[in-house]
Amino acid sequence: MSDVTMPVAVGAIIGLGIYVLVRALMPSKRSAVSQVARIDAMRARGSAYESARTASDSGRLGSVRAEVGQRVAEFYLQQGWEQRSLRADLAVLDRSWEKFLATKVLLATAGLFFGPLMFAIVWTLAIADSPIIPVWLALLFAAVFFFLPDLEVRRDAADKRRDLRRVIGAYLDLVSMSLAGGRGLPEALMAAAEVSDGWATQRIRNALADARITGISQWQALGQLGEELGVEELKDLSASLALVADDGAKVRESLASRAETMRHREMAEIEGSAGEKSQSMLVAQLLLCAGFLVFLIYPAAMRVFQV
Repeated sequence: MSDVTMPVAVGAIIGLGIYVLVRALMPSKRSAVSQVARIDAMRARGSAYESARTASDSGRLGSVRAEVGQRVAEFYLQQGWEQRSLRADLAVLDRSWEKFLATKVLLATAGLFFGPLMFAIVWTLAIADSPIIPVWLALLFAAVFFFLPDLEVRRDAADKRRDLRRVIGAYLDLVSMSLAGGRGLPEALMAAAEVSDGWATQRIRNALADARITGISQWQALGQLGEELGVEELKDLSASLALVADDGAKVRESLASRAETMRHREMAEIEGSAGEKSQSMLVAQLLLCAGFLVFLIYPAAMRVFQV
C-alpha cells in the first residue's frame, strides 16, 4: 500500500465514524413504527420515564452519565429498538435502562482509546508499525466493550430468575395451604407474599398491592409481572388462575400440581448441573493423569532417544 492510500483510508474510516455518530445524535423524522414503539415503551415504564430524568446521580460524572443514557435511550426509541429480552433482564436485576445504555456507550468510548494504547505499547516494542492497525484495534475494542455489559446482565439475570422460580414454587405451596385454611384467593395470594422479605416475594407483594390501586385482578398483576421480568411461570400462573378463579377447590389443586411440577423441574435442573460438573471434574482428572504420565515417561524417553 502506497504512502498516499494509507492516510486516505484512515481518514475515510474516521470520517464515516463521525458521520454515523452525528446522524445517530441528531433528531430525525420518526416513522410510524418508531412512534408506536415509543408510546408502548413509555406506557410500560409509566412514571419511571419521567423519574429517570431526575435520577439521583451525584457529581459531574453522574450527570454526564445520566445525560448520555437519556440521549441513547431516546435514539433507541426513535429507531424502534425495543430490546425486550434485555429490558426484562434489567427489570429482574432492578437496574435502570438509561444507566445501562450509558454504561455501554462509555465502555465503548474507553475501548476506542484502549485499542490505540495497546498499539502504542506494541509499537514501542517494535513489533508492528502499520498506521491502520490502531484504527482496527480501536473499532474492535469498542465493539467488544460495548457488548460486555450485555453478557454480564444476561448471566446475572439468569441466576436471579433461577432463584425467583424457586421462590415461586414455595409461594404456590403457601397459597395452596392458605386456600385450604379457608381464605379467599386474593387474601391467600397477599398473605403468602407477606411471609418473607426477600427480593422475589417483595416484587410479588408490590405487584399485588399495585393491583388494588389500579383496579385489576391480582392474577392479572402476576401476569404483568411475569411479562416484565420474562418469567414464563408467572404468566402461566396468571392464565390458569384466570380460568379457575371462581372455584376454590380447582384453584387449590391447580396450585398444588403446578408447585409439584416446578419442584420436579428444579430437581431435574440440579441433577443436570451436577452431571455437567462431574464430567468437568472427570476431564480435569484425566488431564492431570496425562500430565503425570508425561512427567514419568519424559526422562526415560529422552535417554532412549539420546542413545
